Amino acid sequence: MSLRKLDASLAQELNMLQAEGRAKIPERIIEEFLPPKGEKGPRYKLKGYDKKFLRLNSNSYLSLSNNLDMMKAADEATNKFGVGPGAVRFIDGTFIHHANLETRIAKFVNKPGAKIFNSAYTTNLGLAIAISNKKTYWIGDQLNHNSIIRAMRIANIPSPNKGIFKHNDMDDLKRCLDEVSQDMERVLVIFDGIFSMRGDCAPIDKIEEIVKSYDSKFKDGVVTIVDDSHGIGAYGDTGRGTIEHSNASPDIIVGTFGKAFGVNGGFIASSEALIEAIRQKADTYIYTNPLSVADCAAAIKAIDICDSKPGIELLKNLKERTSQFRQGLEAQGKETIEGPHPVVPMLVRDTSKTHKIVKSLFENGVLVVGLTFPVVPKGDETIRFQINASHTKNDIEYVLELLKDL
Repeated sequence: MSLRKLDASLAQELNMLQAEGRAKIPERIIEEFLPPKGEKGPRYKLKGYDKKFLRLNSNSYLSLSNNLDMMKAADEATNKFGVGPGAVRFIDGTFIHHANLETRIAKFVNKPGAKIFNSAYTTNLGLAIAISNKKTYWIGDQLNHNSIIRAMRIANIPSPNKGIFKHNDMDDLKRCLDEVSQDMERVLVIFDGIFSMRGDCAPIDKIEEIVKSYDSKFKDGVVTIVDDSHGIGAYGDTGRGTIEHSNASPDIIVGTFGKAFGVNGGFIASSEALIEAIRQKADTYIYTNPLSVADCAAAIKAIDICDSKPGIELLKNLKERTSQFRQGLEAQGKETIEGPHPVVPMLVRDTSKTHKIVKSLFENGVLVVGLTFPVVPKGDETIRFQINASHTKNDIEYVLELLKDL
């Protein structure tokens, strides 16, 4: 058999993506990491380019990916147990590092138990599969991450069993709750902690207050779920994320080790009964190999760092550099969305201008993400900047000066 006919059809589909402006640019290849030097934070070399690049498109908010203690912990775990688990968790693929990481992250977010996954994306998929039944009703923020939307689909949630409320609109959340059929037994309200394209956060305290009055109306109550992947480690006075910022903790917390903690993997933290249900029923946990012991050891060390004095210093610098950048944009009259989170959007509101600014920044050694139509609606074209703890005052001044000239 030949792929000739399929390839022709796929080529047409790819051309359509290109024509619609939805095609991804070719992947750039990082071939060298250059440590901080003097007034400059770390730089990166890309294959095919001579210049050194400053990354303002990285989720590694605490800049821990190159931390020597974390790399040492990963090396020691690898030397002891090897580079892979050799089996899924329930067929003796669980190593001491997996169990220790689950205990550590549960303690960090103050929940009775936790389960780790290969990513936060597969975490959301597994959660939806494990806790959904025919009498489950899901309610979500309209700007929820793709993984949450996909989770509802993969769990076969029918349209009548779903509600969407306008972004951070508490009156609209009430409307969704009022519309839930009385024959539903379990209502799940799910939302991002930090909305990754905007840098704003869910008002968790207000959400918790609203759902309380509806809880007694349903057999299994109204359960709140936050995906705080961009918040955990990077937000709040001690890095507990949007939970700490809002002083309210949802029933279920989804997070990642792949952003502020600088490693790989996702997690769910909640009650012991829910965590056991995940272990028994979540396909994306059961039928795939777990994280390597190296990832787990490095993640444990990352959480320890976040909980230490050096971690508090990293958070302090992250806040200062974020504030510096936000104030710089404001001084230049640039439009942004308010918030202390290190995701800082600059609203350009024009596709052509967005492309030009991103290109000019690239030519001057700065990597950023441009979001244009049809990825975002016309008029909402945005450049997303992501501040990291390793960025220096000089780095931020350099970028602001480039934006001033543009």
